Amino acid sequence: MPNKCAIFDLDGVLVDTAKYHYLAWKELAEKLGFEFTLEHNEMLKGVSRMTSLDILLDVGNMKDSFTEEEKVKMATEKNNRYVEYISNIDESEILDGALSLLQELKNKGIKIALGSASKNAQIILKNVGIKSYFDVIVDGNSVSKAKPDPEVFTLGADTLGVSYEECVVFEDSQAGLEAAKIAGMLAIGVGQEKDLTKADVVYSSLEDFDIERYF
Repeated sequence: MPNKCAIFDLDGVLVDTAKYHYLAWKELAEKLGFEFTLEHNEMLKGVSRMTSLDILLDVGNMKDSFTEEEKVKMATEKNNRYVEYISNIDESEILDGALSLLQELKNKGIKIALGSASKNAQIILKNVGIKSYFDVIVDGNSVSKAKPDPEVFTLGADTLGVSYEECVVFEDSQAGLEAAKIAGMLAIGVGQEKDLTKADVVYSSLEDFDIERYF
């Protein structure tokens, strides 16, 4: 059965905005008095904002030091800083191979969905100029359950009327790949094979993706 739908995560797959998440979280950690490294940041990939905050506080041995109200305030502060970073991004942040793959998929008549935990997906897609390629955008504002729950992917497929078995998911996080597998979708990892053990297959970049093999 040929695949009919491509579902993309955003940060680290299509655009290079993951670095701005890291910078914003790092600033928060420094304000709280501890170091937050790139290695620590790997644990935040694909998970929700509040879960990310819990992980960060756990790194600093401060997980039980704040009320829920204080944590919401910190997460909002981090997001405001992140939005400042991304407000001026442009097409130069599009990762290698992403634009040409979106164009090829569109030319083939393949449905394209976004399945991202980001609550800022709309502004990112608009600023880098690729929003028009998507038939449906499912982001952190659309779902109530974070990856590895598959809701962010299944909602996109359901909206487009495509069966889950006909969907290919592109992800750079273990949580996202696990969500794709739970949904019964093909899970394509984008990044380093050692970090993406839950993928069906891994490509170091979308530039290397063999579209004819899957669509």
